[in-house]
Amino acid sequence: MFGFGKKTDINAGIEEYKKTEGAILIDVRETEEYASGHIPKAINHPLSQITSIGELVQEKDHPVFVYCLSGGRSGKAAEWMKKQGFSKVKNIGGIADYRGPRE
Repeated sequence: MFGFGKKTDINAGIEEYKKTEGAILIDVRETEEYASGHIPKAINHPLSQITSIGELVQEKDHPVFVYCLSGGRSGKAAEWMKKQGFSKVKNIGGIADYRGPRE
């Protein structure tokens, strides 16, 4: 878990995601935000619909990486998922700091 006040590096998180076999990358921003530009291969599942995440991630031990604009919403999503028993969820921060390609 990340320390209090420590900023998450989304670029390092994306590298870890790419190295994790079978991992899912989830953008928890709203649909309009996702449509304005997202990380390649990211699946949009807004935080406002997090209670239905089990339809997307059916195995609770599946590796999942979540991000949003700044890291706040993805932090809430990761926390909620962990409380529901998802064991391999990681908040990688916000796309605002992402330096790679976007779709």
